[in-house]
Amino acid sequence: MDIRNDRQKGLNYTEIGKKYHLDPRTAKRYALSETKPAYQLSGPKPSILDPYKHQIDQWLEEAPYSAVKILEKLQEQGFQGKYTIVREYVRQKKGDLDEKATVRFETMPGLQGQVDWAFFEDHLVRDGGQLRKLYCFLMVLGFSRMRYIEFVTDMSTGTLIRCHQNAFRYFGGYPEEILYDNMKQVVVKRLLKQEDSEMNRQFEDFAGFYGFKPVLCRPYRGQTKGKVERTVQYVRKDFMVGIRYTSLDDLNGQAISWCNKVNGKIHATTGKIPFAQLKKERLSPVKREYILDRINLRRVQKDCLISFAGNQYSVPAEYVGKDVAVVALDNTLAVHYNGKQIATHKLSYQSRDMVVNPGHYRRLTVKHQFETENTLLRGDNIVDFPIRHIDLSVYDAATEVGHE
Repeated sequence: MDIRNDRQKGLNYTEIGKKYHLDPRTAKRYALSETKPAYQLSGPKPSILDPYKHQIDQWLEEAPYSAVKILEKLQEQGFQGKYTIVREYVRQKKGDLDEKATVRFETMPGLQGQVDWAFFEDHLVRDGGQLRKLYCFLMVLGFSRMRYIEFVTDMSTGTLIRCHQNAFRYFGGYPEEILYDNMKQVVVKRLLKQEDSEMNRQFEDFAGFYGFKPVLCRPYRGQTKGKVERTVQYVRKDFMVGIRYTSLDDLNGQAISWCNKVNGKIHATTGKIPFAQLKKERLSPVKREYILDRINLRRVQKDCLISFAGNQYSVPAEYVGKDVAVVALDNTLAVHYNGKQIATHKLSYQSRDMVVNPGHYRRLTVKHQFETENTLLRGDNIVDFPIRHIDLSVYDAATEVGHE
């Protein structure tokens, strides 16, 4: 009616079209019509793109490809259409994906953990007499929301494995599967399907040793492992604010204290305390130690101790300064020198334990005949585990292979 009235007032069709944002021909049709226009829904017209829409949807789920890239991939499959039709569909589909609600992914007890790295570019740490860049390993258990963090100076595969082992000790076990993004320490070549991807052989061996399944999250879909992503932000905004530390050990000591604190508080999402929920996780217990090398060589320090997996173990005093071979099997740590077994200890799965056999210090003397008391044996944290009798031929076999 407004268009007809404007026409009767003398406006031409071009002026009416501009006023109502219509084509002049549409304005003329409305002005001459005696009745109100009636609209009827018609079925969608077939499109040359229809046979390819499902494939485009899959590609956009995997990564935010551009319309140009989608067109190239379609042309490889014989598509004869033009860029415009592809561009419009890709624009519409990306809008739908952006508006799609992300459903929180809750896991069953013991099923899943999530792992990520964080780089703290504004922080350095003195390690080995040099200032090094600071990285953080993070692991979160999906059900209980138990969190573990550890700071390191590199992100090598060996470091990733050691951090996993330390996290397993802290949690008291490990879940059935662990979720990762496309970190090169886990996957060498990422393809659309995980089974087609090329995994890092050393990490694949580590996962197979314990029997958990590494799961790769979809590229560009960070919400898939949102629990650990939120932990990264929590560490940045809570733990690292105003932090002071003198060494990497000092920083990691504070990190463990922080983990104990946050895991003892009610979690904002679950409304439960992670430490209490941990009892329901039913994690697989750590029954043996993964060895990064077939034979681990360790230098015996002046205090008759060697370091292994974050803990210290004693050996007889006469081997101070020498390199000894260390083999961990069946919950037992065996130490060899020149093919001879010189010490055995039960493996400790705690952090920074000192496992000492007092008999290893009997030969320590000072100034010829004057024996001195070893103050290492006074500490409350000193534990010497009794060793059950086992068949040590497995260690000898491993040592012989390592020397070949």
